[in-house]
Amino acid sequence: MVQVSTGIAYDCDVLVVGGGIVGLSTAYAITRSAPGTRVVVLEKEAGPARHQTGRNSGVIHSGIYYRPGSLKARYAARGAAEMVKFCAEYGIAHAVTGKLIVATERSELPRLHGLVQRGRENGIPVRELGAAQIAEYEPEVEGLAAIHVGTTGVCDFVGVARQLAEASGAEIRYGAEVRRIDRRPELGVAVLTGAGDVVRARVLVNCAGLHCDEVARLTGDEPGMRIVPFRGEYYSLARPELVRGLVYPVPDPAFPFLGVHLTRGIDGGVHIGPNAVPALAREGYDWGTVRPRELAETLAWPGSWQIARRHWRYGTGELRRSVSRRAFTTAVRRLLPAVTADDLVPSAAGVRAQAVLRDGTLVDDFLIREGARAVHVLNAPSPAATASLPIGREVARRALETLRSA
Repeated sequence: MVQVSTGIAYDCDVLVVGGGIVGLSTAYAITRSAPGTRVVVLEKEAGPARHQTGRNSGVIHSGIYYRPGSLKARYAARGAAEMVKFCAEYGIAHAVTGKLIVATERSELPRLHGLVQRGRENGIPVRELGAAQIAEYEPEVEGLAAIHVGTTGVCDFVGVARQLAEASGAEIRYGAEVRRIDRRPELGVAVLTGAGDVVRARVLVNCAGLHCDEVARLTGDEPGMRIVPFRGEYYSLARPELVRGLVYPVPDPAFPFLGVHLTRGIDGGVHIGPNAVPALAREGYDWGTVRPRELAETLAWPGSWQIARRHWRYGTGELRRSVSRRAFTTAVRRLLPAVTADDLVPSAAGVRAQAVLRDGTLVDDFLIREGARAVHVLNAPSPAATASLPIGREVARRALETLRSA
């Protein structure tokens, strides 16, 4: 066991586990809010933002999709504006491009109208378009109707994470995988890393993303959820001139996934995806990556089976698109009829850390919980990169309150 001894010298006041954009934003917010607070960030990879932060489509989301009053709705809308300002201040590549959400079937029209109403409730300006008006924005895209959301953009989230790390003044330790945690409510926490180092802190902040539930349990807190990893597979478009900006389908409200969409990134290339298929490891970026222990833990969680039972039809379609480029192309052609299978070039995949409750409920909002001497971020998939600055402030506020009362 790693032990905290009476009279110890703490290595830091706050220890952040996880060097993705949320963990680094938290470190940045702590040192901005309480100068002089000693912060250490432990990241198991050799650099920042190697997982969810660095493996998404790079979209600065507007916040139009999310339930009014939810953390996602509030933090995404606020975070989008702050992210653009942050990128401009530090010279990080970004662009406010706007996006189209396109209905291609009549059954989608009521949901599209619902998004207009939701956008208005969330304070997001939206323009409604008829079929003929879609070409003003995207000449190659076809649909029955669409809405244009002007506040959506793209940026280099990895660059943002690096800047947060530098500007925070925190000590960032890479190659530092957490192996054990000894939490003593009257004293603090001691963390043993894979390299054999022990880091002692007064308060621990868990921003471990794909492994956040494991870190919570190592701390001694039962999170009441498990991360079920879903892989999102992407293609690059060989003819990027077909797409000017960002094009999305109308999402299914039963799922937290937005569907296969088209994203012109800051590099000028166009990414297509993602789908959503079960990953066979928490960092299972392809079908060949299988970690039996992690897979067994996922299968042992009752919520995983509830998801499969309720949503097998949806899942079957996603699996078909994973194994068949033709099926993936068919999905894309609903929005972009000119695309062919030869236009799709395989690209790097990402894995979404989706929190699932015991009853199979997919947690649809950001989830932050507290324990003795600990704050746990337990659900922060998309749009967490967009919302990372306000998320970081909220986590920092809780961590500093815990620190003051310790």
